[in-house]
Amino acid sequence: MIVYEASKQEFLKHVDHDQIVAHILKEFNLKLGRTSESEIRSWDNSMLHMYRVLNDPSIPDDAGVAIEYRIPNTSKRVDFLISGHDGDQDSVIIVELKQWSEVKKVEGKEAIVKTFLNRGIREVPHPSYQAWSYAALIEDYNENVQDQLIQLKPCAYLHNYRKVEEDPLTDNYYDYYLDLAPVYAKGDVEKLRAFIKKYIKYGDSKDIIYQIDQGRIRPSKSLQDSLASMLKGNQEFVMIDEQKVIYETALQLAKRAIKTGIKQVMIIEGGPGTGKSVLAINLLVALTNHSLTCQYVTKNSAPRNVYSTKLKGDFRKTRIDNLFKGSGSYTESDLNELDVLIVDEAHRLNKKSGMFQNLGENQIKEIIHASNMSIFFIDENQRVTLKDIGSVELIRNFAEEYGAEITSGELASQFRCDGSDGYIAWLDDVLQIRETANANNMGLDYDFQVFSNPHEMKRQIELKNEKSNKSRIVAGYCWEWPKKNRTKSGYHDIRIEEHNFGMSWNLDNTSTWAIDSESIHEAGCIHTCQGLEFDYVGVIIGDDLRFENGKVVTDFTKRAKSDQSLRGIKKMMKENPIEAQEIADSIIRNTYRTLMTRGQKGCYIYCTDKGLEEYFRNRLKREIKYGENWGNAMQVAEERNKYE
Repeated sequence: MIVYEASKQEFLKHVDHDQIVAHILKEFNLKLGRTSESEIRSWDNSMLHMYRVLNDPSIPDDAGVAIEYRIPNTSKRVDFLISGHDGDQDSVIIVELKQWSEVKKVEGKEAIVKTFLNRGIREVPHPSYQAWSYAALIEDYNENVQDQLIQLKPCAYLHNYRKVEEDPLTDNYYDYYLDLAPVYAKGDVEKLRAFIKKYIKYGDSKDIIYQIDQGRIRPSKSLQDSLASMLKGNQEFVMIDEQKVIYETALQLAKRAIKTGIKQVMIIEGGPGTGKSVLAINLLVALTNHSLTCQYVTKNSAPRNVYSTKLKGDFRKTRIDNLFKGSGSYTESDLNELDVLIVDEAHRLNKKSGMFQNLGENQIKEIIHASNMSIFFIDENQRVTLKDIGSVELIRNFAEEYGAEITSGELASQFRCDGSDGYIAWLDDVLQIRETANANNMGLDYDFQVFSNPHEMKRQIELKNEKSNKSRIVAGYCWEWPKKNRTKSGYHDIRIEEHNFGMSWNLDNTSTWAIDSESIHEAGCIHTCQGLEFDYVGVIIGDDLRFENGKVVTDFTKRAKSDQSLRGIKKMMKENPIEAQEIADSIIRNTYRTLMTRGQKGCYIYCTDKGLEEYFRNRLKREIKYGENWGNAMQVAEERNKYE
């Protein structure tokens, strides 16, 4: 999606008449929603500098200009693009604009620098790396770029930064990425012009910008499909922004832990779709290649089972089993037995281990004890059972007990839900988990639909699944999971009588429901899908989540008796009813939040409570005013004959 597009001549005119920020803001409000005052100020400043750069008769008047291009399937935006021809090939210049005035070199971390940002000195990717990584993402996702051989030429322009001798910005340490994406600073207008004129000799009347904006988007890569290639050393995912910083920091800390003998504990927070698992696997590969003993750890067996199945035929079972471990594997481990343990979904860690929860002392403590360095990827809003104890506070407490150095990080960029930060925030607001600025705006690109009939929702998910076997139906745990009769023909666990609808939970004889070809006909639950992702997810919301008296309410009594996630809640209710109610409420809301964020492209829902269905529809219909503009956040999806 492009916020602003024009010819070079139109762009210059808008700046000349002091209209450029108003034009950008108007389109931004209509397409993406509200923005910050700081971003508006940055447009005001940077567009004047780009005006100076482009105000040259040698740069064609009909060259295309685009501002704020959102990279498909991500929440990232490219600041400035210029399109045209070099005589032989279509070209697009990608300009990463920076307001920085100071940069410091960072030793020991590839492509990382320090600068003053958000009221403090922070480590960030080198501008050349950032520009290159954005170009690489566009090339990965946009078919027209590859099919029409459009060359992308990234660069960075730090118009407030004045270079000095032996400048850290252009230090030889960064040569690899400087060659891929040159960097220009204050006083480099002529050099930047020369770079542009090298590739934009003829205008294109915005045609190439149009081709990129309207280009067919390649399906997002899934981690489970890319895993084998990654373990063979291939780069499947380009790390961007905070991912790159955390990755480089983790590699450096692992080396420090081995060299100094001082334990390192790294805590990485990130919501659904922020790339926690991708980063975890990238670190597993890199650290293993550095000859460190490293393991990937999860409490939930579903991701490990899927990964193991995907890796069969490429790797020996003994290697697979040694790389991917359950969180209860370290009850008897010696101190610092392993170099690095990478814990994904750390919020799911339990106190005790074993089938009967009678082994060990505490899984968090045991993981820190067993490794020189432990890396915890955590989202506290995905705690979905009473036994889940993983929290930032508890990890810190045990790290301090062992005298470990603690490093924190946060992943914010969105790579699921069609790259929509807005959808996650909107969902949190709608489920009344927390109030957000996205109360009325989920983002225009995510396919969220409310269905009145479960048969119709199921049919649409099945149609989506025909393309790639990457869509699934899941449900809240409001229906029993009996041990008997489940294999009988016509038996259904989930029954919605008013629609004569029946569906069974996934069968007991498979541990890979997420990728089995026939499992589209079975419903998954939180335990079979957490930590995994699909193209589309259909969610059946049971009676444990309802809308009453103007509020979204939870009711743990509507959960199935066979549901182990709230086992012990009745006893807690007798001992401390207020605390028990709060915990049950949080678990139910977190469960549906997790289920409703499994889809990369879309989420379809059916609610057994008609009040909740109507509530979702009303939230989708809301309009919000941005400045002088009114825009619909999204339309409610009514049943229709054709969806493709």
